[in-house]
Amino acid sequence: MRPLRYAINVTLDGCCHHEAGLPPDEESMRFWTAELQRADALLFGRTTYEMMESAWRKPASGAWPDWMDDWQLPFASTIDGAPKYVVSSTLTDVDWNAELLPGDLRDAVTRLKQQPGNGLFVGGVTLPLELANLGLIDEYVFVVQPLLAGHGPTLLSGLHDHLRLDLVERHDFRSGVSALRYRPIP
Repeated sequence: MRPLRYAINVTLDGCCHHEAGLPPDEESMRFWTAELQRADALLFGRTTYEMMESAWRKPASGAWPDWMDDWQLPFASTIDGAPKYVVSSTLTDVDWNAELLPGDLRDAVTRLKQQPGNGLFVGGVTLPLELANLGLIDEYVFVVQPLLAGHGPTLLSGLHDHLRLDLVERHDFRSGVSALRYRPIP
């Protein structure tokens, strides 16, 4: 069974709004590229899918935008080319190497996990909360930004039960960011 890995940037006070952290640098982009490359497919809710598509889909011209630095290109190419599944009750069609994930969330994600491969990556806020409440996440990666946001959505707010985690890996960045990898304790 391939594992479902949830990864997200989070501030010290638990804010996981995408604009609350530090701007990405070369080291963090290498980390995020490697995280995506560990997955056979990406799993997003509508909001995260649309946000990522607007930022990282390669333009029809075939050339990456001028605002993108060379060190961002590996991440951009990885996320652009990755197969994606989208969970949405409002979208009727997706593209960008994506397909809608139909039916009951627990059944659909369980079927994805049962397929052979290296793993699945999930990002965002709402969908991972649902998956955590269903007990479907096998690994949590929190990239902790050394700042206090003081506002915004917080990490897994609304979790039904306590979730005990075992720290299995830690990577400290030169910027002061720490990537913490956890697995649930049964």
